Amino acid sequence: MQNSPATNLVSSLGISPSSMVLEIGYDNDCSEEVRSAFIEASGNELVDEDFSDAVDAVIVWFRNDDDDLVELLMDAIAPLTENGVIWLMTPKPNQEGHVEPADIADAAPSAGLQVTKTLSASKTWQGTRLVTRKVGKR
Repeated sequence: MQNSPATNLVSSLGISPSSMVLEIGYDNDCSEEVRSAFIEASGNELVDEDFSDAVDAVIVWFRNDDDDLVELLMDAIAPLTENGVIWLMTPKPNQEGHVEPADIADAAPSAGLQVTKTLSASKTWQGTRLVTRKVGKR
């Protein structure tokens, strides 16, 4: 039996069972397949910005006409645990709202993050994994 794209996505996320995942920027254009993959990987429902505890991962849905990416990423860092990750979901090339990779590469360090990988998350969305830079680590 072949793995489905959703199953492949679940294994690529690096999200542990029992992780808490915060979702920012959800709208009706977001991929339910991607959302389901995060739920499956964590074993928990996604929480929204009203959640007041620390989270292990944040999904940020972002389109090129949304507000400032650096500010949004800085907001996403605030509730993260020390080893937490941010998955920046952006529309793929040739999709409405596509964000240029150079824009992500410019915004990430300004927010104190570094890009670790990008993957195809669904037919219309791609995910960029961002982690906090470990200052002083050798």
